[in-house]
Amino acid sequence: MTLTAQDILQYQDQGYLIPRYRLEPELLQDLQQTLAQLLRDNPGVRPEKLVSAHIEGMNDEGVKGSRRFLDLAMHPPIVDMVSQLIGPDVILWGCHVFCKPAGEGYETPWHQDGHYWPIRPLATCTVWVALEPSTRENGCLRVIPGSHRAQVLHPHLHEDRTDLTLNQRMQDGSFDERHAVDLELEPGQMSLHDIYMVHGAQANRSTQRRTGVALRYLPGSSHFDRSLRPSDGRTGVPVSFATRPLWLLRGEDRTGRNDFQIGHRP
Repeated sequence: MTLTAQDILQYQDQGYLIPRYRLEPELLQDLQQTLAQLLRDNPGVRPEKLVSAHIEGMNDEGVKGSRRFLDLAMHPPIVDMVSQLIGPDVILWGCHVFCKPAGEGYETPWHQDGHYWPIRPLATCTVWVALEPSTRENGCLRVIPGSHRAQVLHPHLHEDRTDLTLNQRMQDGSFDERHAVDLELEPGQMSLHDIYMVHGAQANRSTQRRTGVALRYLPGSSHFDRSLRPSDGRTGVPVSFATRPLWLLRGEDRTGRNDFQIGHRP
């Protein structure tokens, strides 16, 4: 049992958690080397938008990924924590590397993940793993505690800008930014947050790069509906949900509708 009862209560009440567990030093070092290779392999992709980096080779979203990130997503201690929060049926459906260069790393506007993911009913636990220091100065993840409780998606506005990680911003007045909490992490630490959580990250104006790997898991009671196009593809992040592979990591698919063959390669 990686999480304590108090950990689980905090996640349920606040919508986020920084667990005591952190990556083993050898694994962290290996992932940092994998990150360096990922950046070399994708010179034409903004480093904040390395989508599906866990798919080996060139994926349908324009990124040449690495199996090492898939291994991270399947790492037993991480899957253990996720299963304690969303139940025994765990499906991996995404992995996004967010690398903010020093001095010019993009802002991620305040948003809710459920606004643009094709999952019904909406349910996902995101594990955000820090590969480098994540601080207030270099644009760490920020959350609004408790903003997930009502399970309501607030209006989002489209911004036609090229200096954002995501072109969807929550409408003013949807929440009180004064309640924001900065999730500062050391390399190897991680945070977990709910699909309805209001969160974002400021631009990196510091001299230190910031990189995290966001791992996405849905419970077997939800359907990854490939026919849906939330936000009509206007998020500013290239995705191919129609061909995105899924992995059943634990338990079973309770919906009977999730396809675990699409997107997988020999």
